[in-house]
Amino acid sequence: MSLLDKLVKNSTIKMTAPLMDSKVYGKKDMAPTQVPMVNVALSGRIDGGVVPGLLVLAGPSKHFKSAFALLMAGAYMKANPDAVLLFYDAEFGTPQAYFESFDIDMDRVVHTPITNVEELKFDISHQLDQVEKGEQVIVVIDSVGNLASKKEVDDALDGKSVADMSRAKALKSLFRIVTPHLNLKDIPLIAVNHTYKEIGLYPKDIISGGTGIYYSADAIWIIGRQQDKVGTEIQGYHFVINIEKSRHVKEKSKIPISVSWDGGIMKWSGLMDVAEKGGYLNKPKVGWYEAINPETGEVISEKLMRAKEVNDNKEFWLKMFEETNFASYIKSHFTIGAGGSIMRNDEDEVIEETLVE
Repeated sequence: MSLLDKLVKNSTIKMTAPLMDSKVYGKKDMAPTQVPMVNVALSGRIDGGVVPGLLVLAGPSKHFKSAFALLMAGAYMKANPDAVLLFYDAEFGTPQAYFESFDIDMDRVVHTPITNVEELKFDISHQLDQVEKGEQVIVVIDSVGNLASKKEVDDALDGKSVADMSRAKALKSLFRIVTPHLNLKDIPLIAVNHTYKEIGLYPKDIISGGTGIYYSADAIWIIGRQQDKVGTEIQGYHFVINIEKSRHVKEKSKIPISVSWDGGIMKWSGLMDVAEKGGYLNKPKVGWYEAINPETGEVISEKLMRAKEVNDNKEFWLKMFEETNFASYIKSHFTIGAGGSIMRNDEDEVIEETLVE
């Protein structure tokens, strides 16, 4: 028996294995959403999608956070017909019609109302402890930003107005307990959260709940928005997913997604910005666009089009992906590099060490 085999055999941990055979580091299945740039925000690839681990969606109120969470939950359940959604509800602002609009099978949703952090911690830790690896579960918490601690609730009932210092500790404990289950059992957890502005000359958005959520998260999105106006009438919103933290996507990436009142999420939105930066879209005259192959300089669009025609045009983008390397460009532009050596190898550089006695 080799030393490696001996150490594996002697381990008291059930999932111990040689690294090359580890089930923890094996290939993780991705559940693609219907929106290519949401897949990019999740994995750096248009053909990627929802992955196991903790994803935090943070932003002010009315920033489409719950909708993004349900979009991803619906994609996971579509990719896994036996999957169950474990939905922890602290805001009670997500009607049944919202689930149905994202094609979520209501017969596969466990709805758990929660009123404080400790209640969530006890229930979710018990649930995840009972889930076996291979069972397909996705968890959504809507939202941790709106949850009080048990102490805060008890103080209110007792008529006390003292400051509550226990909430951040309780949230940190919650995610310390939950995180190992997510990665060992391949469970995605999407936690909706709030942000607040840092005090200072140039304030930035800070996610609420303390550092525990930040350290535990595999990915954090901070979502911003701008109004989509025609004249003085609001037609919808342009949301921007700011990648605050990710294990797959380059941090500080900005990924635009548009939503209209009439049609909902514009499936192909966000691609136009990336294509223009990569040289796949050209403006031969002001306000008009044409698609080109930057490798050959060949024009591949049949006619000049306005921005509105390009932005959510299925045929246009499918042709772009088929006739150019646009998908590869997106992957190289957004994905964190993997597979190369972290140590720089300067073979021509000689370092002479001088020994001083």
